[in-house]
Amino acid sequence: MKVQGRVFKYGDNVDTDVIIPARYLNSADAAELAAHAMEDIDATFVERVRPGDIIVAGRNFGCGSSREHAPIVLKECGVGCIIAPSFARIFYRNAINIGLPILECADAAAAIGAGDEVAVDFATGEISDLTSGTVFQALPFPEFIQNIIDHDGLLNSLRARGA
Repeated sequence: MKVQGRVFKYGDNVDTDVIIPARYLNSADAAELAAHAMEDIDATFVERVRPGDIIVAGRNFGCGSSREHAPIVLKECGVGCIIAPSFARIFYRNAINIGLPILECADAAAAIGAGDEVAVDFATGEISDLTSGTVFQALPFPEFIQNIIDHDGLLNSLRARGA
């Protein structure tokens, strides 16, 4: 599986309250929540993001509360992948569980700029900055995680296996 899109770049410690502010969590509707994604850090994110676009961020992306809403709203907005040097542990697991690909690659996170066009091959872990011509190597997903991503989440993956 591959994804290609334009980069939205953020710094270190982007927490779940920035990804989806708690004041909107009175709804369980993913589309309604997604209308407010990233608004406290990037007021125009929702207007500009397109399916397949990529978030590149600093260390500890998704820190803060363990709410599942954070990766859900990013996926609902069409984010195709998140690249960062590190992710908060619970955000990482929540993202994989819903089928949102996230890759740890410090070199790519440092070098890729906002607005760059980037392609990611999840099978190989190759991250290509098409704007600069630079290629980075992340670890590819293990087969069981790739299966979850390919089936758009853990539950769908289990259903496909007949579990």
